[in-house]
Amino acid sequence: MKPEKPTFAPPGDAEERRTKPAVICYPTEGISSADFAMMNARRADAKHTARCVVPPRDARCTTVPKGSFFRITCSEGAQVGDLNLWSAANLNEHFYSGKTRALHGTHVSSGDRLWSRFPMLRPMATVFEDTLDWYGWDADGGSVHDVIGTRCDPYTGRLLSGSDYHYCCHSNLTRALADHTKLPLAEAEPFVHDVLNVFMCTGFTADTHQYFMKASPVRAGDYLEFFAEIDLIVGLSACPGGDCGTEHTSDFADCYPLVIDVFENGDPFLETEPSDYDRSHGR
Repeated sequence: MKPEKPTFAPPGDAEERRTKPAVICYPTEGISSADFAMMNARRADAKHTARCVVPPRDARCTTVPKGSFFRITCSEGAQVGDLNLWSAANLNEHFYSGKTRALHGTHVSSGDRLWSRFPMLRPMATVFEDTLDWYGWDADGGSVHDVIGTRCDPYTGRLLSGSDYHYCCHSNLTRALADHTKLPLAEAEPFVHDVLNVFMCTGFTADTHQYFMKASPVRAGDYLEFFAEIDLIVGLSACPGGDCGTEHTSDFADCYPLVIDVFENGDPFLETEPSDYDRSHGR
């Protein structure tokens, strides 16, 4: 955080420096828009093929073929989830929340893409439907489905409290990926990455600009649905914070399951292409 009382006095041209215009870092006009006509046509013929129930304070992984859809549903009480995505063909290609945030903003909704890490940098999934798109931005500057937070984890827990909590989202996702891939825990853990906080309501405080959370507006029946641009392993943790209205790494919050439903369309689909940058890096 910035200090309340700066050490150094402002220069004479301080206000001039502060009032320079804001410039968007990554203009996205050159990126093709989500093809809703194609997605709607595929969705109309898609059949429900799988259901994965994610227990409270735990995580599960499921596979989703390219050209298919997966829907994350709040099935009972208000509950947020931490989402990881991996290429089913290569765990090293996984969701890159930082670049997704730089391209689409701090919170995502219909039409936004979830991008993969370097050197692939391609859309892994596209948000198809969002029943919470009505929420917009609240008076605190909060919104839902953020790509800001990193996931609750046992390392930060030990740093801040000196205690261990094993049912945080990082540990949940580590166990789930290990179970799904049959990798040892120590080998699976490095593939777990920063998340999309599904249904979580977050923002930055107006005074200190600290990351905050508040009770999610999600209710039973709300969902966030995605179109799979490549063959995916989808990992989801039902956060121990429940609706994240109080705290997010303990056994005290009321927690509920989440459901992942998969809808497959058997027609062929060409996956999105990785970045064509030659990786010469100036050499």
